[in-house]
Amino acid sequence: MIEELLPDAVVAVESYGPPDDDPDAVLFPEERVLVARAVAKRQREFASVRVCARRAMEKLGLPPAPVPTGERGAPLWPDGVLGSMTHCDGYRGAALARTGGLASLGIDAEVHEPLPEGVLDSVSLPAERDRHRALAAARPGVHWDRLLFSAKESVYKAWFPLTRSWLDFLEADIELLPTHDGRGTFHARLLVEGPSVGGTRLTGFTGHWLTGDGLVLTVVAVPAP
Repeated sequence: MIEELLPDAVVAVESYGPPDDDPDAVLFPEERVLVARAVAKRQREFASVRVCARRAMEKLGLPPAPVPTGERGAPLWPDGVLGSMTHCDGYRGAALARTGGLASLGIDAEVHEPLPEGVLDSVSLPAERDRHRALAAARPGVHWDRLLFSAKESVYKAWFPLTRSWLDFLEADIELLPTHDGRGTFHARLLVEGPSVGGTRLTGFTGHWLTGDGLVLTVVAVPAP
């Protein structure tokens, strides 16, 4: 499903339903220690999304390798690979590319339902909420608040590998643009200085989104210079 949003340089593997991978059987030691004290559900999600990542490595012609986490929980990919992972109830996905094919990648999946009360106000700008109200009135079949949240997550995942710094929810102004039923694009205008990619200072990110099968999926792929 998410492959529909990704450029040709990226491979993806997805898994649906409850996670059933045994962490003791599928995790490398350096991964297992990261969730040793987590509850069983968290361990299974952690394991299952890494199974997706290793299957994506195989699609790139690479041997399976561990994906531990580093600063702020960002995945640490093997040499020569960049990528992004995501999971929510009923879904896990990993998208990978060889370095040189892209500068950065961020993906996010969310259950397609409204955000909890009060969350939209805490993660969005006034202009975003104005656009949200207009979209909700014109196309009520999409939970635009959840989609906006997901887009911000994908933007952050693409931002962090380029900067190694935090990007607050309120430091990017995202405009959601529907193009077809259940899918579209979005543009994130950075309200802080953006990273330099190939000598060019980025002022924003462009992404793609779709809804279906009870999910919201968003992708930001930053082209290589």
